Amino acid sequence: MDAYYFTEMPYPYVPEAVEDEYGTSRVLLPNRYCDPQLTADLYNRYLDEYEYADELGLDLMLNEHHQTLTCLDAVVPISAAALVRRTRRARIAILGSPLPHRDNPVRVAEEIAMLDCISRGRIISGFVRGVPTEVQPSNANPVFTRERFEEAHDLIVKAWTTPEPFNWEGRFWHLRYVNVWPRPYQQPHPPIWITGSSLESVTWVAQHQYTYACFLTPYEWTESLVNAYRRVCQEHGYPEPTPDKFAYLALVYVGETDAQAQEDGKGLLWYLQRRRHKWLNLPPGYVPPDQMAKAYRGVGGKPYAESWEGLQAKGIVIAGNPDTVIERVRYLHERCHIGHLLMMMQAGPMPTDKVRRSLELFAREVYPAIRELGVRQEAPVS
Repeated sequence: MDAYYFTEMPYPYVPEAVEDEYGTSRVLLPNRYCDPQLTADLYNRYLDEYEYADELGLDLMLNEHHQTLTCLDAVVPISAAALVRRTRRARIAILGSPLPHRDNPVRVAEEIAMLDCISRGRIISGFVRGVPTEVQPSNANPVFTRERFEEAHDLIVKAWTTPEPFNWEGRFWHLRYVNVWPRPYQQPHPPIWITGSSLESVTWVAQHQYTYACFLTPYEWTESLVNAYRRVCQEHGYPEPTPDKFAYLALVYVGETDAQAQEDGKGLLWYLQRRRHKWLNLPPGYVPPDQMAKAYRGVGGKPYAESWEGLQAKGIVIAGNPDTVIERVRYLHERCHIGHLLMMMQAGPMPTDKVRRSLELFAREVYPAIRELGVRQEAPVS
């Protein structure tokens, strides 16, 4: 099992009363509440912590969101560019590039190829449809985000793998010349990961044999998605998927003792407790009508309102001393076939000393015990 350190690079200085006034932490919250000097301090702190995770032997994950206090990492190629020169060994999983909201997919192909070359092949290219609140900042039509995602994906992959100029005539993009320089360092292209949490999305990912990444889904939900991926493989005659085809994001905190981890780890709840405006979070057309009707009735959805204990019971939070965390990660792997553990280990105002200590305990005491999970053993020579 591979482990990846992650933070959304939050801006934790907006009073909750202000967030309550606007009813959301995204899109509508005025940027006058964002102090550039504090932001500069935060960016450099977060990059330092990523660099420290690399020194400890962990891989790294980055993501991108827009017009929100929860995520200052608004342009993930920039943060990735900073890290490829500040780290030496870590793979950098970009989860990811929001394809429906980018004006030109060829630019995405160029950015990832350039990062892959500078890092000498340490980039994992994650493509995402984007959460519903990305629709407003990009002025996108929510009805077409799935179709735009798939066409952008096809164009990028062709740009990476075609060794000569070609033209593209699609539904959303029309290009006379596509001829990406540089080519990716990894051939034919960097590993592609796709995020999702629905049966609709997992079918497409399994058909392309990409790694499927689930974010903060309960055990049962994650298990059902993994089993759906397996069924698609069986139907198409693909090999049985190995754990490297599945990644899972959890909130993770490792403490000296269970009691200390339970107390300090609650800082991760800051992310789940941010206000999400109902109408911004579910624009008409983003999901099928039956799913939208259930959401408006409060049926389904990720259980972010669960108690701290309930979130741990569902696997969304993994917190404890090293032995406890080892036990829970092993259970996640055995039940859900997970081969990549994505760990949000910092959120909100959590101080850097506690984040770094949690990182140290994971890297030095947990990781050695779980690293071999999912590694295929060579058959003995008879």
